[in-house]
Amino acid sequence: MPKMKTNKAMAKRFRVTGTGKIRFNHQNLRHCLGNHRSRRNKMRLKGAGYLVLGDQQRIERGLPYGGIL
Repeated sequence: MPKMKTNKAMAKRFRVTGTGKIRFNHQNLRHCLGNHRSRRNKMRLKGAGYLVLGDQQRIERGLPYGGIL
């Protein structure tokens, strides 16, 4: 049976943790970080996010080998 191909776009955005959760970085932290966005919101976006179960199954299909490049 041939090897499965990893979706490279997903591999750049998601990582699989040791416990099997799908981890990602939040969007909206590149530019325009001035006064229109609160400090509390910017601090919240810094931390990693984890996918909910419905999205997780779709991402796992694109990362057959755990998202390792």
